[in-house]
Amino acid sequence: MLSPEQAVDRIRAAFGPPPGYRTLHAKGAFYTGTFTASPEATALSRAGHLTGEPVPVTVRWSNAGGNPRVPDPKPDIRGMAVSFRLADGTATDLLGQTSPRFPTDDPEEFVALTEASVRPLTVPLFLARHPRMAASVLGGFKALAPPVSFAEATFYPIHAYGWVDGAGTRTWVRYRFVPVATPADRLPQTFSGPDRLREEIAARLARGPVEHDVVVQVAGPGHDPHSATSVWKGAKELVAGRISVTETVPDPELDGAVIVFDPTRVVDGLELSDDPILRYRAGAYSESVSRRTQSHGG
Repeated sequence: MLSPEQAVDRIRAAFGPPPGYRTLHAKGAFYTGTFTASPEATALSRAGHLTGEPVPVTVRWSNAGGNPRVPDPKPDIRGMAVSFRLADGTATDLLGQTSPRFPTDDPEEFVALTEASVRPLTVPLFLARHPRMAASVLGGFKALAPPVSFAEATFYPIHAYGWVDGAGTRTWVRYRFVPVATPADRLPQTFSGPDRLREEIAARLARGPVEHDVVVQVAGPGHDPHSATSVWKGAKELVAGRISVTETVPDPELDGAVIVFDPTRVVDGLELSDDPILRYRAGAYSESVSRRTQSHGG
């Protein structure tokens, strides 16, 4: 299997990011707010951020690629990373993307697709060589369109997690972040520059909170929680709570700090699936963080 070191080497070679930046999702900004869980979520998990009391969150909206200077009008997947900070000082993270499905359960195939995406004309040749990925990749093209605002985009944390209640009963769930904002809520001014999404969201936040409902699918018979490519047809859904982003914060990484959103960081009341992409990400993130730390002289 492709090692995390090899994966990071190949992706960084494809995008050529400057030292100190993330291997992917290199362009982004930080925000703070709160998350409040619903009674339905509280009934299914004993996790500390699902009690129904508001908990602080750190949010990072981003472009998916490894180029920190990519202009916002360029087609790209967008990301919404959320770190939930519990009262006991622990944290757990979810990483959403605007593409609703992951194209493969094989980390090496994902790296190869990422390399091909840097040169769009090579994507058809890649798909010809990997036909089973074609439906997912082609279906995700809509997600590449630049959104009007991060506030209007839906984000999909692609992995399933086990929710464990006070009696030890486990329920598998899969999330999505659904915007509360609608086109009717748009600001009167327009934003068209290379950083238009960041400028637009800052203007929105000056007016009031930006909110996303956390909606979860609940796995039923025949639904596979251990594959990022699986489709849960007919799954029951419930609103698990709401993320309310309230303000922009200065980028802590400008001073050399390394902030990590890790989808494998869980707390009591949550369990990881055996999804091979999810399990692989921890090692790849660790390697990417190591490169960033070294570049800052750490």
